[in-house]
Amino acid sequence: MNLIPIYDQKSRLKILIAVLALIIGSATVIYTNRLVQRVSEREQQQIQLYAKAQEFIINSEQDSNTLFVFNEIINANATIPVILSSDGKDIIAAKNINMPAHLSPADSVTLLASELLLMKQQHQPIVVKFGAGQVNYIYYRDSQLLQQLRTYPLVQLVVIGCLGIIAYFAFSSSRRAEQNRVWVGLAKETAHQLGTPLSSLVGWQNYLRDSERFKDEPIVEELGKDIRRLEIITERFSNIGSVPVLKDENLYHTTRNAIEYLQSRVSKKVVFKIESDLPLDTPARINVPLFDWVIENICKNAVDAMDGRGSITLHLRRVRTRRTWYRRSKPTRQVAIDITDTGKGIPKNKLESVFMPGFTTKKRGWGLGLALAKRIIENYHEGKLFVKWSEVGRGTTFRLILNQ
Repeated sequence: MNLIPIYDQKSRLKILIAVLALIIGSATVIYTNRLVQRVSEREQQQIQLYAKAQEFIINSEQDSNTLFVFNEIINANATIPVILSSDGKDIIAAKNINMPAHLSPADSVTLLASELLLMKQQHQPIVVKFGAGQVNYIYYRDSQLLQQLRTYPLVQLVVIGCLGIIAYFAFSSSRRAEQNRVWVGLAKETAHQLGTPLSSLVGWQNYLRDSERFKDEPIVEELGKDIRRLEIITERFSNIGSVPVLKDENLYHTTRNAIEYLQSRVSKKVVFKIESDLPLDTPARINVPLFDWVIENICKNAVDAMDGRGSITLHLRRVRTRRTWYRRSKPTRQVAIDITDTGKGIPKNKLESVFMPGFTTKKRGWGLGLALAKRIIENYHEGKLFVKWSEVGRGTTFRLILNQ
């Protein structure tokens, strides 16, 4: 199966942007984690120095100048929360802990106890020795700055992820807009180009009808059928890019009419069958010219997949109703058409590619038939078109879902 590389370059650009975002995100996270580690080690050294100063002051009988220096070391810690405890339970003193002024003494004790528990979970206590073998313990936890640094990588990842999502949707929206312009421009130009020879053919048909030589010749009527067909095709192309008018049409009869026209123009070795679990008067919201185009595109692909020999079965059935976000109060009733062929089947790794513009199994072809069919059903009919089942060597089933 061949896939014309229409958007390969843009896909590579998208992958490159994703890889660059991943590299930048990973580098910044690694660098930030190193900074966090260095700040954490620095705070640990600062608390150890704080503990040594406390121990020195308790045990020292030095002069006032020396005591002043060590008091300055203690007072230099203005960011790291610390608690001095005699046994890990009783709190002697606390520093750099936010204590609301309105707290009662009992609430203050409770708050300090919760802070002590948190400090025990974060770091091992530092022992302060004094007197004859007596000890106190200094507990501490990370400063607010260090806590912010620890959460900063997560914030970075979230921001990079959000930017990546925004870029992806912006890129996809741009690509869809470009595809829309290509589709509409191609369709309008095709309809315009068909107009001149079609008018000429209508004139020739009128001439043949008035000619005695070709009076009652069946070829004149056959020419009229093909002219009508060209008019329908021109109308289809004209509808691309415009908002099509959807009407309640008889689904069975419309499907049968589309198949009857196609059946007379493909190999006689291809058998068409229509089965229905629905009442024959079941309606569906469709635009007949565009709907016929979808059926023809899918069936022509099936004929090619079977090499002009096999069977194509169209099965009409009811599907479960669904609610859409813009019709919450009124569930949408839906019907489905399963189109099954006995062709070559589609490999599993190609199931996502069959609706991409440029996908084709033929040596000659643009690979636009299924892409156009999906666009008509999903964009213009608010339905769905997808591969329901496929097995290599056995065939494929496409499911087409329409609203009622």
